[in-house]
Amino acid sequence: MRILELVAAALFAVAVLHTLSTKVFERLAYRHPRHAGLFHLLGEVEVVFGFWAAVLVAAIGAIAGSAVAIEYAESRKYTEPVFVVVIMVIAASRPVLEGIRALVALLARWLPGRAVVAEAWLCLALVPLLGSLVTEPAAMTLAALMLAPLVFRSELPEPLKYGALGVLFVNISIGGTLTSFAAPPVLIVASTWTWDSAFMLAAFGWKAAIAVLVNATGVVLLLRRHLADAAVPAEENARVPLAVTAIHFAFLIATVVFAHHPVIFLGMFLLFLGYTRAYAKHQSPLLLKEALLVGFFLAGLVVLGGLQQWWLQPLLSGLKPLALFFGALGLTAIADNAALTYLGSLIDGMSAEAKYMLMAGAVAGGGLTVIANAPNPAGVALLRAGFDKGSIGALGLLLGALAPTAVATMTLLLL
Repeated sequence: MRILELVAAALFAVAVLHTLSTKVFERLAYRHPRHAGLFHLLGEVEVVFGFWAAVLVAAIGAIAGSAVAIEYAESRKYTEPVFVVVIMVIAASRPVLEGIRALVALLARWLPGRAVVAEAWLCLALVPLLGSLVTEPAAMTLAALMLAPLVFRSELPEPLKYGALGVLFVNISIGGTLTSFAAPPVLIVASTWTWDSAFMLAAFGWKAAIAVLVNATGVVLLLRRHLADAAVPAEENARVPLAVTAIHFAFLIATVVFAHHPVIFLGMFLLFLGYTRAYAKHQSPLLLKEALLVGFFLAGLVVLGGLQQWWLQPLLSGLKPLALFFGALGLTAIADNAALTYLGSLIDGMSAEAKYMLMAGAVAGGGLTVIANAPNPAGVALLRAGFDKGSIGALGLLLGALAPTAVATMTLLLL
């Protein structure tokens, strides 16, 4: 078994390095047009973990036999990747998107200053906090789709776009902590640690809300001179009937309610697909490709991450509370924050302070990399077209996330 764990750790490290190097493959695609298709594929960040997960399963088969490889692949829990696919498609549907966009536009008229600046601020502040109700992946999908024409445009300076992306990722990561069911790192330990929504709001939520507002305000102040009103697509000028919007929101809410029951939410998703076909005139093309790629990424993370417990758990269990906070914050950059909190929940005798520090560090560091928080790949998939060469660089994201991560750190540690 140890040889399998070492192979899995090595492949996990390679996958992390590959994730951080996707821009290299995009440059290779331009330099070698004959193999551009292959390099573009390897440059898709959503493909990386799925690809190396397949290599891991093949390696297990070669070392221990195909039966062991199949048993391991089937032993993983894929509910979260499947849920993210479903919630992304429903949240990105035209009636839901237009409903949230109308709410943001209404609130923007009540705020001082230009409407476009107020809308950008609401997308970076209000929508991440709504993630505590509709789940973080849905909030990421909605915020990214509304921000794309406002902020992530080719004419805006790249550093500002990376700054906005870092704020979006950090705010989504901490903005889901007002309840116990919306953020993946919270959801995975809530029952084990008996953390309900009242506890989350009192211990984390109000602090996270302050950090979200500070982060959104700071980056919008930097962006305000560059923001211009976005054109509304012709198909969206036609009003979506209220009944259609209500039915779409009902599908969204039902999916959130049954998030732990894939048989139920997948059945509802099939009904949703049928409904969108029946009323196609009120729909835009569904976000199926992007959602499936994100699901592939997360499923690969599940497969690769399943054999990392042997080194991650002892590392976490040996840290004092304050060191645990910064250790979790740093480790989140190379390992999904839900995986870290899950491993922490397996440690016997953790103090209340240690549990808080582990969770606080995990969510504070959720914007540092693409793999730090489950909704991040969705944001990358929806926003990368607005960046140079259609690719988001790991270093740019890290630098853009440093300031909002520092704000989240200070509010969660000092307040």
